[in-house]
Parts: sequence; C-alpha cells; structure tokens
Amino acid sequence: MSAEAGAPSPSDYIVHHLTHWQNKPQTEIVDFSVFNIDSLFFSILLGVLGCFFLWKAARRATSGVPGRFQAAVEILIEIVDGQAKAIVHNAKSRKLVAPLALTVFVWIFLLNAMDLLPLDLLPTVWAWIYGAAGHDPHHAYLRVVPTADLSVTMGLSVSVLFICLVYNIKIKGIGGWAHELVSAPFGTSKNPIFAVILAVINIAEQLISFTAKTVSHGMRLFGNMYAGELVYMLIALLGGAWALSLEPSSLMLLLLHVVAGWAWGVFHLIIITLQAFVFMMLTLVYIGQAHDAH
Repeated sequence: MSAEAGAPSPSDYIVHHLTHWQNKPQTEIVDFSVFNIDSLFFSILLGVLGCFFLWKAARRATSGVPGRFQAAVEILIEIVDGQAKAIVHNAKSRKLVAPLALTVFVWIFLLNAMDLLPLDLLPTVWAWIYGAAGHDPHHAYLRVVPTADLSVTMGLSVSVLFICLVYNIKIKGIGGWAHELVSAPFGTSKNPIFAVILAVINIAEQLISFTAKTVSHGMRLFGNMYAGELVYMLIALLGGAWALSLEPSSLMLLLLHVVAGWAWGVFHLIIITLQAFVFMMLTLVYIGQAHDAH
C-alpha cells in the first residue's frame, strides 16, 4: 500500500510539532511581545497541580504509619532538606531556600514529565477543538513540554539569578556587595590608577560569571528536553512509516518503533528526574555562594 497523498512529510511533521501556539507570529530573534501561550498554560497548570498535591499531602499527614503518597512526599522533603543543609549552612536562610528548592524540583519534574505523554495525544485533541471552532486544524499548534521552550528555561534561570542577587544584597548589604563587585576576585590596590583598572576587570569578570551561570543554567535544561522531544518525534516517524506502508517488509519499522519507544521512555524518565534534580542543586549552589562569600 502506498503512502497517502495528503500525509505530511517527516520534515513537515517535525516542524509542526516544534511550532508554538503564540499570540502573534515572531518576526525577530528577540521579541518580548510574543508569548508562547502553550508554554504559559502548561507551566501555570502544572505549577498549580504541584502545589495542590503538596498541600494535600500536608493536610493528610499523620504521625502514625504514613500512606504511600505521604511516605513518598516525606522522602522527597528529606532529600531536598538534606541537600539544602549541606549547601546553605545558615538555618534562617534555609527556611526560605529549602521550600524554594522543593518547589523548583517538583515543578520542573512535572514540566519535564509532559514529555512522557503520547506525542500526538494533546496536539490532536487541540486540533479537533481548534477545527470545531471554525479554524483550520492544520494551523493548530501545541507544544506540551514547557522546558523544551528556551524562553521558559531562561525565565527560570533569570529568576534564580534575581534571587541570588537579592540574597547577596541582603547578607552583605548594598555597600558590601558593591565593594565585592569592584574588588573580587582579583583584589584591589592602594594605587588609584591600578585600583580603577582592577575595578573594571573585577566588574567585567563578575558580569561574565553571572551571565555564564544564568545562560548555562537555562540552556542545560532546555537542551536536554529539546533533544528528548526530537528523539520521540523520530521514534513516532518510524511508526508512521510502517502505518503508511503496511507491507510485511516494513514490520521491522514497527518493531523498532515499539522497542525504541519503550527503551527511550524508561531512559527518559531517568533523564527528566536528573534534570529537575540538577536544576534544583544548581539553584541551591548559586544561592549558597552568597552565604559562603560572606
């Protein structure tokens, strides 16, 4: 059986799945007036659901033998609290930092876990809804993995940078932090000329450090999730190629589709958990640096 005439090509399929539902078309590389509505929707929805389940666990917590859900949440809290104690030694700061780290881990894990849903499930449902509303279903775009969106991961990393700056100023004072900017890491000099030269070098190094940490923080999460999304698309194309041919010689494509799908799903579950953990740990490390330098 030959392929259907109206079937999209593999490149069209991938491009469609990598296109965001936006408030307007993006015409420039950087355009802050463009919003990826799908990323915002799923980020807010999963953030609310994560808070709800943690609140529910706290409400149902008992001092007796805990249930499975309570036990899982308690183990997670103990792990996060242990990491926070190892990195941020100030007990007062940990009252905010530890819950923040827990929130970061749970939220990013839920965002990453959207990649485990069947690739075409939610986009197909959205295409039906979009078509029923009188629009062209072929222009119904929906990406369900917010962490595969660079604007989301960079937004998270910039938020962490902002928190780090707040902690630097809170702990050292505005004057102490300003002095650190011009005197660290290369020190200063009593000679006014050398002092100015060193101050410029120190400020440049600090700006490069803040920028590098922020960019790498966001790009690491984005890169891993974007690559994982592409792998799922390639696996889906194997099944699509078999479905369009339905020839005995193409059964190997179906076998590869099933085996690769299960194998990558199990491996990817480990990846999304590790990525959430790494983002949480880097958040703790960057905040902890404000305390260590004090």
